[in-house]
Amino acid sequence: RFAYYSQQGIQFNEGQKVIDAIRNVAEVIDLGGGKKLTAAQMLNLFLFPHEKQYDYIEKLSGGERRRLNLCMTLMRQPNFLVLDEPTNDLDIATLNILEEYLVEFKGCVIVVSHDRYFMDRIVDHLLVFHGEGKIQDFPGNYTDYRMARASASKAKENSETRQTRDSREPRQNIDKPKKLSFKDQREHDMLEEKMAELENRKVELEGILANPSPEVNLNDIIAEYDKVKDELDEAEMRWLELEEKLS
Repeated sequence: RFAYYSQQGIQFNEGQKVIDAIRNVAEVIDLGGGKKLTAAQMLNLFLFPHEKQYDYIEKLSGGERRRLNLCMTLMRQPNFLVLDEPTNDLDIATLNILEEYLVEFKGCVIVVSHDRYFMDRIVDHLLVFHGEGKIQDFPGNYTDYRMARASASKAKENSETRQTRDSREPRQNIDKPKKLSFKDQREHDMLEEKMAELENRKVELEGILANPSPEVNLNDIIAEYDKVKDELDEAEMRWLELEEKLS
């Protein structure tokens, strides 16, 4: 049973109530192990309190519509779920709930995402697209993949060093390991420092959002969190581009 959560969303019946939209998909879903969720419980889980469930869809905000779309997708009770960039448009609270839901999900999930933190929590296998039809099959999450790349790069460097040292006769046309230009190498090093700083700040902000104090302006924290996340994604993409030059 397939279900697909797309970035484009779905077309709603604007004159329909939220609870009716969910019930039209299913009244109850079986989570396995004797656990079940009614349509109302699913909505409550994804931050639609009882009174909000009886609002008309036309009154919902953009974020609420995305949450409703997600609820309707999950209420189809799939055992094969496809999520297209789910972290792009969902708020932090909804993402935390979705992560917890997927950790317990009894089926296959395919996630298309640039969010390394979401992938680290959810996936145990990667299909890494390198371009030009090259797709790498990797067992592990994103952090495992980065560590494996670093280890392989180091092993290759050590092997080339040993081959050069053990060579008894000079050879012509020895392939030199690829190197970055001075400018690219400097950018590469600066990106690693920047990513570390952004990751630390992201963790700090997540801690604040998890346990906000009364004096904290949550809107400001959420805005900063989104900005840090975008900057981190951009830095990681550029870092991977520079890494590709070395592979």
